Amino acid sequence: MTTWLPLESNSEVLTKYIQKLGVSDKFMIADVLGLDKELLEFLPQPVSALIFLFPCNEKFEKYREDEDKALKANPPECPKDLFFMKQTIHNACGTIALVHAILNNPQIELKDGVLANYFNKTKDLSPDERGKLLEGDSAFTNTHEELAKEGQTAAPDLSTKVNHHFIALVHKNGELYELDGRKSFPIKHGATNPEKFLYDAAEVCKKFMNLDPHNLGFTVLAITPNQN
Repeated sequence: MTTWLPLESNSEVLTKYIQKLGVSDKFMIADVLGLDKELLEFLPQPVSALIFLFPCNEKFEKYREDEDKALKANPPECPKDLFFMKQTIHNACGTIALVHAILNNPQIELKDGVLANYFNKTKDLSPDERGKLLEGDSAFTNTHEELAKEGQTAAPDLSTKVNHHFIALVHKNGELYELDGRKSFPIKHGATNPEKFLYDAAEVCKKFMNLDPHNLGFTVLAITPNQN
């Protein structure tokens, strides 16, 4: 399996990254300062998606394995226009979470570029095929590597084990979906709408945090209008 340098959960670097991929500079990645309603309201509105970073420890791995086993026994139905891809590259979860967040929000403007080209090539493919095609996409690989080397801390060696994982939370057709390239299916978390999405997605983040309530290794980011 191919290995990429992991992305840092740095909102400025990730904003630069999505714009290099072709996202309009009308959008940015913002830090979510807290999940209480009062703190969520500080975010520029409307919020298109949440990006959630959590620790990959035994508690989360067991939860994922049990959930995946149950879903494989009773595969869920998902909208055909929900863009979902599998992760076939080590350390690519940050990029895949951003792809999931952006491509499931048609209001996020895409210029001609890396991400638009990738979408055009993969929109009719299976989740596995989408993941495999990302491995061979040199423009995507080079952009990822360039931005992974930026940030507040030095980029780790490729052999360094990464103990955190990014996922995306999006609104699609009246439902809240968790999109995780390590899972076999999108995960439906119930009904939502554009007005409630941010608060409903925050509740999903809280459920994850409650699996390991003493762990401080969580970060929440949002795709919002750019107010800079």
